[in-house]
Amino acid sequence: MTGAEGSAGFAEAAQPGAAEVTATVIVDAPAERVFAALTAWERQSDWIPFTTVRVVEGDGGEGSLIEAVTALGPAALRDEMRVVRVDAPYEVGVVHCGRLLRGPGVLRCTPMDRGRTQVVWHEWFHLPGGAAGRVAWPVLWPGSKFSLTQALKRFARLVEQGRLP
Repeated sequence: MTGAEGSAGFAEAAQPGAAEVTATVIVDAPAERVFAALTAWERQSDWIPFTTVRVVEGDGGEGSLIEAVTALGPAALRDEMRVVRVDAPYEVGVVHCGRLLRGPGVLRCTPMDRGRTQVVWHEWFHLPGGAAGRVAWPVLWPGSKFSLTQALKRFARLVEQGRLP
């Protein structure tokens, strides 16, 4: 681990923060296919708006460093994630370890009847900005949840259409 990921900083980032966001979707596809699509990191750009994702270190599996850059006009947000756990085809855990976005996250695939899969995306971010961040979070949370839910719905459509992974 390098830079912001020094061992003490990474351990701190791996602890759940106060900002929690969860989204879920049911995908009409088996868990193995859904999991493969979720962990096709660079294809996340196909279903997360304004975002470019790339594998910076590793092969995308455990230990890999993933970078997601979301840009809207001149504003850009860089999100660095270390993949800390892979339990295919059920779960992948990450730790957001960048300067602004920090905290653990998990993507879970739960097999259901008739070849369907429930996907749950759960994040626990540390709030930047101290007291101002804690005050702003209740205002930002609905937009974060809506955006995450819409992205997962787009993901489900692409998997069901055979366009992912």
